[in-house]
Amino acid sequence: MTTKNKILDAAEKLFADKGFNGTSLREITSQAEVNLAAVNYHFGSKKELIKAVMSRYMNELSPRLESALITICNEEKQPTLVEVFSAFVEPLLALNQFKENGTSNFLQLLGRGYTDSQGFLRWFLTTRYPVVIDSFITAVHKAYPELSTEEMFWRLHFTMGTIVFTMSSSDALMDIAKNDFNKNIDIAGVIKQVIPYVAAGVGAPIR
Repeated sequence: MTTKNKILDAAEKLFADKGFNGTSLREITSQAEVNLAAVNYHFGSKKELIKAVMSRYMNELSPRLESALITICNEEKQPTLVEVFSAFVEPLLALNQFKENGTSNFLQLLGRGYTDSQGFLRWFLTTRYPVVIDSFITAVHKAYPELSTEEMFWRLHFTMGTIVFTMSSSDALMDIAKNDFNKNIDIAGVIKQVIPYVAAGVGAPIR
């Protein structure tokens, strides 16, 4: 494994477990068994390292997700919001083929970008991968054209909060499903459980 990948793997694990704010470069270099100069050489700064960690996943996710969303946007029939959110399922699950537990890791990292107030990361993702964002908003608008820009902002913000909380506690939810309901569900099952809920929230009647 290259030094760069060792740093990325160590950073990804620590960022997911402890958050971006709670992880120091010293901890990353210790975990990766490299020196600080190696981090500076390959990435230049902690912010650039965070971007690189997220880009590894986004570069795998975005082509599949763009294709799924653009297909929905180009269809003649009006999609349902459940169909719009369901477009995320296969692209997200494909991350498990990219890395072990890739789906959970990515969603946890994405959540950290919000809970850790990493404004630069949100800006980076929206400017580096604009087609994904634009296609998603277009698909939501096609499914619910009465939704104003302001209402869409609030509802998608609440949707992100729901998804972040759900995915950050996915292991606990899977244990509860097993112990309380005798149901064996995996990360795909958790995602499929949350889709009708967030679709109903986004599709709630306008006040």
